[in-house]
Amino acid sequence: MAPKPRGGKTPRGKKRKGKHGSEEAEPVNMESMGHPEIYPLVLTTKTQEIFSCRIDEDLTDEQPYKLIKKQDILADFQNRAAVSDFYPVKKIIQEYPGDEILIVYDKDFEFGLNFYVIGTEEGKENYLNPPEAQEEQDEDIPEEIYDYKPPISKPWVSLGSEKEIEEESVTTSTEQITYMISRKRADFGAPIKFSDHNASSVKDAYIECTAYPDKNFVIKQLEKDVGMQVVPEIKEISTQTRWTYPRNATTQYYPREFLEKEKEIFGQSKSLADFLNNMSTSVEIALQQNEITNTFIDDWKILAEEEGTFGDKTDTHLKEYQSFTDLHNLMEKMVTCVSWHPNIYGLIAVSVAVRLSFEERVYFSGKLLLQPSLILFWSFSDPIHPQLMLESPDDIFCFKFCPSNPNIIAGGCINGQIILWDITAHASRIEHVKTGSSRSKKATLKPMFLLEPDDNKEAMYIRHCAVSSIENGHKKVITDIHWLSDTFEINRMGSVFENRSGICCQLVTCSADCTICFWDIRQQKGITIQSIEKKKEESIEIPNDVPSTFLHLDLSWKPLSKLRLSKGETSLDHCPVKLSMGKDHLIYKTQEKVLVQNIVVKTEEMNPYQNLESGLANLLRPIEDFCTKFFVGTEEGEVLYSDWKMERDPETGRLMTRKPLSLNTVHDGAIHTVQRSPFYNDIILTVGGWNLAIWKEGVMFGPLLQSCCAPKRYTSGHWSLTRPGVFYIGREDGYIDIWDLLEKTHEPAQSQNICITMITCIKPWTFTAKQQFIAVGDYYGTLHILEIPWTLSHPSTNEASSINHYFEREVKHLEYMEQRKKIREQERKEMALEREKKKVKPHQKGKDQLEADLKMDYESYLELEKTVLLSLGLIKATDTLSFVDMI
Repeated sequence: MAPKPRGGKTPRGKKRKGKHGSEEAEPVNMESMGHPEIYPLVLTTKTQEIFSCRIDEDLTDEQPYKLIKKQDILADFQNRAAVSDFYPVKKIIQEYPGDEILIVYDKDFEFGLNFYVIGTEEGKENYLNPPEAQEEQDEDIPEEIYDYKPPISKPWVSLGSEKEIEEESVTTSTEQITYMISRKRADFGAPIKFSDHNASSVKDAYIECTAYPDKNFVIKQLEKDVGMQVVPEIKEISTQTRWTYPRNATTQYYPREFLEKEKEIFGQSKSLADFLNNMSTSVEIALQQNEITNTFIDDWKILAEEEGTFGDKTDTHLKEYQSFTDLHNLMEKMVTCVSWHPNIYGLIAVSVAVRLSFEERVYFSGKLLLQPSLILFWSFSDPIHPQLMLESPDDIFCFKFCPSNPNIIAGGCINGQIILWDITAHASRIEHVKTGSSRSKKATLKPMFLLEPDDNKEAMYIRHCAVSSIENGHKKVITDIHWLSDTFEINRMGSVFENRSGICCQLVTCSADCTICFWDIRQQKGITIQSIEKKKEESIEIPNDVPSTFLHLDLSWKPLSKLRLSKGETSLDHCPVKLSMGKDHLIYKTQEKVLVQNIVVKTEEMNPYQNLESGLANLLRPIEDFCTKFFVGTEEGEVLYSDWKMERDPETGRLMTRKPLSLNTVHDGAIHTVQRSPFYNDIILTVGGWNLAIWKEGVMFGPLLQSCCAPKRYTSGHWSLTRPGVFYIGREDGYIDIWDLLEKTHEPAQSQNICITMITCIKPWTFTAKQQFIAVGDYYGTLHILEIPWTLSHPSTNEASSINHYFEREVKHLEYMEQRKKIREQERKEMALEREKKKVKPHQKGKDQLEADLKMDYESYLELEKTVLLSLGLIKATDTLSFVDMI
């Protein structure tokens, strides 16, 4: 134990001067606890050894005390002075009359410290020789017989109570103030008009009477007389027994049945029959009411939403949780794509690319060859050293984990090639598999951030195991990549068939070369096993650290089919940069499953991707009524809704892509995000240029929501994983706009600054029901991990239905606008026809009608001429007739 600190204040705050002028604290006794002779103190291990009073050796539970000579303690004062543990009770020791002082070990810390000293001889004797308890002798008390005597009324004798009553009575002690209000006789009965006027413009029109505490009338009540009537005391107490020792027990029961004689008696009972007949109607009504309404529902809870409907308004901002930066790479790079590991919590993969234009890449091509292009795996446990580094021939701009096996990763390069990695052999660095007993076949995955960071200081470089053919693939940068679902697969024509393998084997990519390609990681038809073996023999020896999972695809992988979205009248094609299939795999199903579903498999027989060289299945069952439509965002800001099924040209017989079903130009820049809502499969969010839009699949009129131009250009976006009406938009100035459709639909609910440069990608993820994170990558290569607050992660009670109702209302609004457009168009056509008829009508008049019109015009001319001549005085009124006859 540590010695008692010196120089501090005593509990009572009293000090006194010593011989040398130093301040000595007076000893503290337990007088407040009824023991003034006890003085607690702390004895360190050194002091216990000096006075042979060591705990659990010299002092035990049977004998917790020790008699120490007074001279030994005084000698300790001379040797150690103020360092002595007895120094706080020095005065008591010096004034003690006896030769031996009793020290007691306080095991339970009853008086606050581990020891205490008894400072009086009387206290020492009482402790060593406690007085014996006197035996109580029970004496038989004879029962007394109560003799009731009725009360006798006595005359009232004054004892001064009437004076107390008179003093308690309330009397007026101050003079009453009398106010007299008068007015003129002429104003009696006159109507009263009330009006408002400015109090500052009229003198003495405003008088402020502020409240203030008056110290003269602050009276503290010390005593209070209360009259009470004796009433019986009632208490209601209930208890529930808690069984502290649970044991396995079983209980068997059986129904109690009537005997045969009892059944016959009750069956013939008239009272029972009458009771059943009378109550049958009430029972039937009660059953009907239970079917119609729920009697156990809480109406108040339904009437008002829970207290945290929209969360605490004070906590609505994203909080910085962690950030990652590659300190070992000297080249200036930016984050191009971010993806959370679907199974291991706390592990995130990031692809980076050099911040150079095309001309700069050509100029620095020699230096770029020396710098590897990587995908970094970061862990929460080590923000400095990446856990894995995936190498690629060129910079990666998009990549995705395989939904069937997260150890398989596909990525798209800037040169148009697709890269495949298999990290199954290196999964031990990011997964810690702990197998249970021999009886249990379960295994648990331990997250990386629960391991020690010292175990993974050195990063491991992993080479790719397959790369596509550069001649037959994309010609420009691959901007988006997706795995198709494990429930279906497509052929060269785009027809959909059942996927019997049960794993994801196909990909879809889009590129800036105006093409959309479908890829199959299995062996194509027409290539035999002998050719594969021959390729293995002729190929360069594969290093031991590169798996042969996709050896059959390396440098010979060709797309299954290519789509070109033609612009129709011209020979140009649309340039797709982002796409969204019918079933988006951005939100993995594995998040809701058990983490042990995708355990690292060491044997090749148990890995389904090891047997992909067998080729495609010949007999596949087609899937009817499958939606093959998808959304595409182009580089020009257009949103297309097209079909991936190919059709044959009736003239040439060649396969060609169908025309887009709809085309809308809403964005004024390249589209960076096309994503389906995780709650509504037919709602799509598109972000590009200076605005965003929300679309509904099947509605061709236009977007449900289109924002106005933002102050800065939008660069990325993502839906919230837990709230249907919330999505995040990244801007080029480092801000994130958080949209909440429950609060505002015309502008973001709030904007928050994350970094000083452009945000390149956004990716949220749910760890637990109470904790969510969002990953934000910027233009300077830093990955920011932000914690999402409660208000943005927990939906309100009716949020899903409210947002769905909002979308339905917007659809009706668009349909109404489309109908009005058709009506207006029809009205314009009718008005144009009317104008044409009016132009043609004069040419269709007959000869008689023309003569009549000329005659009427001539007569009007004569009348005008007569009026002019009269006004000029050239003719008189009497000459009018002759003038007319002359004419």
